[in-house]
Amino acid sequence: MVVIQRVVKATTRKGKKVLLKKEPQVVEGPKKALFFQGRRSSEKLRRLAKDLYDLKKPEAQMLNKKNDITIFENATPVEAFCKKYESSLFVMSSHSKKRPDNLVIGRMFNYSLLDMVELHVEAAEFMKDFACSKIALGTKPCLVFNGPAWEETEVLKHLKSLFIDMFHREEVNSVRLQGLEHTISFTATPEGKILIRSYKVMMKKSGCRVPRVELEEMGPRIDLTLRRSKLPSEDLMKEALRKPKELKVSKKKNISVDGLGTTHGRIHVGKQEINKIQTRKMKGLKKTTDEKKLKRAAKRTTDNNNVNNKVKKQKLG
Repeated sequence: MVVIQRVVKATTRKGKKVLLKKEPQVVEGPKKALFFQGRRSSEKLRRLAKDLYDLKKPEAQMLNKKNDITIFENATPVEAFCKKYESSLFVMSSHSKKRPDNLVIGRMFNYSLLDMVELHVEAAEFMKDFACSKIALGTKPCLVFNGPAWEETEVLKHLKSLFIDMFHREEVNSVRLQGLEHTISFTATPEGKILIRSYKVMMKKSGCRVPRVELEEMGPRIDLTLRRSKLPSEDLMKEALRKPKELKVSKKKNISVDGLGTTHGRIHVGKQEINKIQTRKMKGLKKTTDEKKLKRAAKRTTDNNNVNNKVKKQKLG
């Protein structure tokens, strides 16, 4: 079966702006996440999805209806959802006898499935179960990954990248101490479990300039284990990670940095022919009358000497 995609063309100025906004940008903003349910869901998954949605807001969209989707067999409905709501990330919750309390986290590239990881929610405590459960909307969290296992397998590498994309917000060049209000910790244990903990950063008086920092758990507290995964090919991942030409830093030649951090540069200067340099004509460079008279007298003297020398040579000859 051949699927023909309709080519959308804008007919108004406002429509052109909308289509330009949907096109790939040189500098992309925070990625949006879409939360939806599968055929069946449990109360634990619904509350967990609500907490993750609250942490991701305002770059998130929640769908309340259940969907007959088996994502590992057919990902086309999920791709259609993400394209409709312009989301590059998705979180699908499902519950069945074969796979209870199932959570699938994945992302898209060019409106097609890039990768996804299926997780089993073994235990979960929610934000309402903690005394400190409020955080300002849109707060950029500090992400901490504990354990060397995150770099040992390809599945955990992709899962780490998924977590970073999920909670990453705007780029920050400098960090203000009072701006660190939220921290999320991800721990990969040797037993194969993934522990997620969320803390609110409390700044308290310490008697000196630097405040005393305390972490107060605010939820959710989640224990996960790996199930299935679908990873992209090397060519597809390379294409997804490709940077545009505008962001590539060109290497400058003949530039070096010494041990003290000082930048040194070498430049090539061609041969300077001073005699051919054209100078601007101005009154200050014009010769005076006395200089002209001296030059004429010197010329007459030179001419007379030349004439005398010729006469002497003729007499001698």
